[in-house]
Amino acid sequence: MTVSPKQRRLLVVSNRLPIVLEKKESEWALKPGSGGLVSALAPVLSHRGGVWIGWPGLAVEKGGTWEDVLAGGYRERGYDLVPVLLSADEVHGFYEGFANGILWPLFHDFLGRCDFQPSFWYTYLHVTRKFAESTVEHSQEDDFIWVQDYQLIHVAQFMRERTTETRRVGFFLHIPFPPLDIFLKLPWRGQILNALLAYDLLGFQTARDSRNFLTCLQYLMPDIEVCDSGPLAAVRVGHRTVHVGAFPIGIDYTSYEETALSEDVARRTEDLRKRMGPCPLIIGVDRLDYTKGLPERMEAFRSLLRRYPEMREKAIFLQVVVPSREGVPEYQALKARIEQLVGEINGEFSIAGWVPLHYHYKSLSRRDLVALYRLARIAFVTSIKDGMNLVAKEFCACQVDKCGVLVLSEFAGAAAQLQRGALLVNPHDIEGMADALKQGLEMEGDERRMRMEIMQEVLREQDIFWWVDNYLRAALGEVPEDFRQPKEYFPPVALYEALLED
Repeated sequence: MTVSPKQRRLLVVSNRLPIVLEKKESEWALKPGSGGLVSALAPVLSHRGGVWIGWPGLAVEKGGTWEDVLAGGYRERGYDLVPVLLSADEVHGFYEGFANGILWPLFHDFLGRCDFQPSFWYTYLHVTRKFAESTVEHSQEDDFIWVQDYQLIHVAQFMRERTTETRRVGFFLHIPFPPLDIFLKLPWRGQILNALLAYDLLGFQTARDSRNFLTCLQYLMPDIEVCDSGPLAAVRVGHRTVHVGAFPIGIDYTSYEETALSEDVARRTEDLRKRMGPCPLIIGVDRLDYTKGLPERMEAFRSLLRRYPEMREKAIFLQVVVPSREGVPEYQALKARIEQLVGEINGEFSIAGWVPLHYHYKSLSRRDLVALYRLARIAFVTSIKDGMNLVAKEFCACQVDKCGVLVLSEFAGAAAQLQRGALLVNPHDIEGMADALKQGLEMEGDERRMRMEIMQEVLREQDIFWWVDNYLRAALGEVPEDFRQPKEYFPPVALYEALLED
């Protein structure tokens, strides 16, 4: 009997569990995880039920009292948690080393930040084998296993070595996949491609990422047959067929919209409006990372105030930075650079009653985040390169008054879906970003509403449940008749011709 996608139990396998385990004095505690993966998949498993397999965030040993805290703390969420335990050395070599010292910068085109230490590769293999063994142990034949992101590429290959059962295993890459000339620099490029081909369905964020992967296959593995004529590309690997496609991840749109409309958020929004004054608010919300274009964003705001003095006292910019990888020297240096720019800009432009740039280095509660989204006139998203960028989508969902403007990097995956409503910018173009801020601040209400409605219509239709349904149906051989691969975004040439004329 065939099991439909909705009947199959879902197992999510990711580097981290959707919680963070921490010890306060002698007591263990849980707090919700942060980041795009958690915000995207937690509501899906709550809705469908299933199992989430991942690392709990600390180097802990089996049999400790933390196990009872973990088991009891999230039962009400509607799914089970299975921890994969890692030692401090494994975390260093696997997570800090191979995942974030090699794959993360390479896949984001930051080749100069890669540290190709062979020991990182061997630790990565050892740890991903641990994840594969745990997945085999806790899964059943009819389950659908969904492996998430760049840290765990080898899981399916190691699973297939461990069991002869034909479990369906899919993979989704939340970050970009690099073009051929960048991917070639990876010493283990062949092993990575072979490991990806152990999955039944490979999902990417954008058409460009999917195309980059297929191009790497065609040039580096020319004996493999690739058919790219249907809604999904088909790659023949021996007796197996691996399907490849782009599935842009969404958000729980209705949840964000309902939260934004709640009385609690309305009160918080009004409180923030009184505290921050009447000036329109520009907001940025990002995890601390060199891919987010944070220094460039602040330089653009400085350029706005320098080149257009009439814009002074007409807006304030609030940048929220969520702490991340605080022990890594590169991230410490980035934080110091951001704080230096905050001081320079406020020192140059502040006057009595108006401080142009506000900076918060902390995580925000969902209520406060949604209230800021609702209050903001402009969301400023300037990623140097991003798989998708869910902040842009969350901002649009919370704009229940439809008065906000999204200034969005051309190199965020969300640009392909939101190009008709957002003001798209090149994050390397400081003056161009400043001009987009000015345009957003001066935009008439009718145009702001029209642009926001266009984006909201897309995001409402292509939400997180649409993403999961499309992916799972494709993985289980039931591609919807109306399924279409998203179009690739390219900046219009006319834009640059106009700049040359100026």
